[in-house]
Amino acid sequence: MLGPSGHIDTFTRDNLPPHGQWPEFHLDGFTYPEWLNCGYELTDAMVARGFGDHTALIGNGRIRTYKELTDWTNRIAHVLVEDYGVKPGNRVLIRSANNPAMVAVWLAATKAGAVVVNTMPMLRAVELGKIADKAQISLALCDTRLMDEMVACAKENRFLNKVVGFDGTANHDAELDRLALSKPVRFETVKTGRDDVALLGFTSGTTGKPKATMHFHRDMLIIADGYAKEVLGVTPDDVFIGSPPLAFTFGLGGLAVFPLRFGAAAALLEQATPANMVEIIQNHKATVCFTAPTAYRAMLAAMEEGADLSSLRAAVSAGETLPGPVYDQWMEKTGKPMLDGIGATEMLHIFISNRFESSKAACTGLPVSGYQARIVDDEMNEVPRGEVGRLAVRGPTGCRYLSDPEQQQKYVRDGWNLTGDSFTQDEDGFFHFAARSDDMIISAGYNIAGPEVEAALLGHADVAECAVIGVPDEARGQIVQAHVVLNADVAADEVTTKRLQDHVKAVIAPYKYPRSIIFTDALPKTQTGKIQRFRLRDSA
Repeated sequence: MLGPSGHIDTFTRDNLPPHGQWPEFHLDGFTYPEWLNCGYELTDAMVARGFGDHTALIGNGRIRTYKELTDWTNRIAHVLVEDYGVKPGNRVLIRSANNPAMVAVWLAATKAGAVVVNTMPMLRAVELGKIADKAQISLALCDTRLMDEMVACAKENRFLNKVVGFDGTANHDAELDRLALSKPVRFETVKTGRDDVALLGFTSGTTGKPKATMHFHRDMLIIADGYAKEVLGVTPDDVFIGSPPLAFTFGLGGLAVFPLRFGAAAALLEQATPANMVEIIQNHKATVCFTAPTAYRAMLAAMEEGADLSSLRAAVSAGETLPGPVYDQWMEKTGKPMLDGIGATEMLHIFISNRFESSKAACTGLPVSGYQARIVDDEMNEVPRGEVGRLAVRGPTGCRYLSDPEQQQKYVRDGWNLTGDSFTQDEDGFFHFAARSDDMIISAGYNIAGPEVEAALLGHADVAECAVIGVPDEARGQIVQAHVVLNADVAADEVTTKRLQDHVKAVIAPYKYPRSIIFTDALPKTQTGKIQRFRLRDSA
């Protein structure tokens, strides 16, 4: 049963899935009061606990304390309620790159009782319009440097009737900022229920049609009180750095919720290139990093050239499969394990992870406290250990799609969340990623996991990056095709092709070798560094 709601605008609660389509939720160990506002808990409550003078946010040339962040968010919250008429439950869209202003605006909207929809700066008017339609959004808060597409969207959208600019550089030179400067630094946070929706996380998956995942105020704290506390062991001395956009639930958790929940600091970069992250790690002694394996490879190269990244105690791999060779190289160079893990927008954050004390290469790890996971077949029967099957998970967070019963029934079966990933589980209970379910290659009756072939190729000195897909073949159904970025001065010729094929045959079962190798200058990627294999498949 849902607890009480503070929402006047009941759109999100009215559009939750039917209760019979929900996954099972296991909330043991995650107890919160009936009335809860996660924005307040990450700001005012932290000041009350004595963290007022601690650094909260680093970015755009400034350092802000928890007291400064709290005052900033309270002033903005006043503007949202008093000047723009935001009512509890209204959806508010935020458009920005990763910067302190985006965090402040998100927290302010949350404290005002709004349901926040964070969006990527790369989205165009048409894409923003689909989101505004799905969530029936009337107000957008936009970094003034990104206004063009937002304004274009509003002109054509039947719901979006107000776009307000804020200064992403934190110089307070925009409409929202100017109004906020005249407001008091105290704000009575809106009384929201722990089961009120706080965040809509959008994901398009493979369909291109936006799906909105619904996350409660309690969920926002659960991911910190679970994964961040148990696995990362966050303390007030930590400094977080990373590349995932705050518009993704992975980035919002890792670069905002986790540090702010424990009195730590977050360093935010609008351009989170490996070089920029290396600079921040060195200058601010960052301790926890969230980024993709390709960035960690660049950091390894930077360390070879003298960069000092010794302050990092936790390197969390995100956005792409962590190849065994990258794990081994990091361990050899730093003496510290990388933490692989898997999460999903539907689940809000990581639910299976390695641990510092039991981390190993090519292993995703064990369920985070509160979660259960198993490997099942298409009929939801558990498969024997060592066999590839579908990953099913349940715990304190889970999938609730906004007004989308068809997708809800696909993602949730028998109370379990089906993430669309193929996994195995070994005799010790550890989970090992095989592939996204749609990335499994079936060649001449053999199941071949693309990431396993990628890891083998990455173990060769000639290979900088690679992506493996299955392509149609008349004789075998599919064959393995590798798209390879070579290191400098390596010839893209038949000799190299044969050398790489022989290497794969020597490292893993010979039938898994790439019968086709295509050399390329770059692989298609998302902004977070995730390789877009579907684009390679589309062009095959």
